Amino acid sequence: MSAEDLEKYETEMELKLYREYRDVVGLFKYVIETERRFYLTNDYEMQVHSVQGEVFFEVSMADAWVWDMYRPARFVKQVRVLTFKDVNIEELNKSDLELPGT
Repeated sequence: MSAEDLEKYETEMELKLYREYRDVVGLFKYVIETERRFYLTNDYEMQVHSVQGEVFFEVSMADAWVWDMYRPARFVKQVRVLTFKDVNIEELNKSDLELPGT
């Protein structure tokens, strides 16, 4: 496989992933972004832990969709993320999801 073939494949996978995201985003209430992944979910729990002066976050989600073009199945029943990095959680506004002119 040439570098050009690989680039074309990755571009097609990213477009497919974006289309899937566009189709499912309206089903979810929250966007959760970590340093490694981007999730859509309707239910989450976040806990902040401090051990010996180190702070880390534990985020649990149920029935989530994960932005990852290399996963064969992006819907996951349970997700648990542990991270020392920032976690961004946003509640989606349904009016923000509508395309202009619709």
